[in-house]
Amino acid sequence: NSRNKDTIKILKEYSEKNRKIKVKFLDENYGISGNTNECLAMVTGEYIGLFDHDDLLTPDALFEVVSVINSKDKPDFIYSDEDKVDEHSLRLFDPHFKPDFSPDTLRSYNYITHFSVFSKELLEKAGNFNQECDGSQDYDIILRMTEKANKIVHIPKVLYHWRTHMNSVALNPESKRYAFEAGKRAIGHHLDRIGLKGKVRDGKFLGGYKVDYDL
Repeated sequence: NSRNKDTIKILKEYSEKNRKIKVKFLDENYGISGNTNECLAMVTGEYIGLFDHDDLLTPDALFEVVSVINSKDKPDFIYSDEDKVDEHSLRLFDPHFKPDFSPDTLRSYNYITHFSVFSKELLEKAGNFNQECDGSQDYDIILRMTEKANKIVHIPKVLYHWRTHMNSVALNPESKRYAFEAGKRAIGHHLDRIGLKGKVRDGKFLGGYKVDYDL
């Protein structure tokens, strides 16, 4: 929801150059979940890929994802490894080599985070982004989709560069404490949906959580 005239001009230019680029101007800012849901309503393809606006995909990212989609297993949820990139897109650091799908690990922190690809059909089963979890809305929707997914695939390659700056959670977790409270709510809703009884509390680091299960 930008009112910057230069931004609007550039968006219009790109949408006119390539019909695959779709732009929709909203009358108001609906927040991160509401704005993303407006984008999801414009999707016409079978699969959807999510990543942040200032981050980078590797040149082979889409090739690797489509290779997995075209496999005989026909996955409905895909994620990859990632690292971080500095503000000038020059230095790559802090690689995150993730496990294959692990629900217990996912309940302790959002290890899937960015560049997740999922089928439109799976999203329709799970439902759109939930404004109640803004700040950790991606965590909430990943939990909901992985609950219903038939086949989850982890690509063990760095396909995503997460940009860092002093106000980003990637580099400075203290910058968005509200996001971690939203994360606890997301896990609490997840436990209710799957019928596990327990209480969610902060873990040993910001963005980490501990579930005390009722035995």
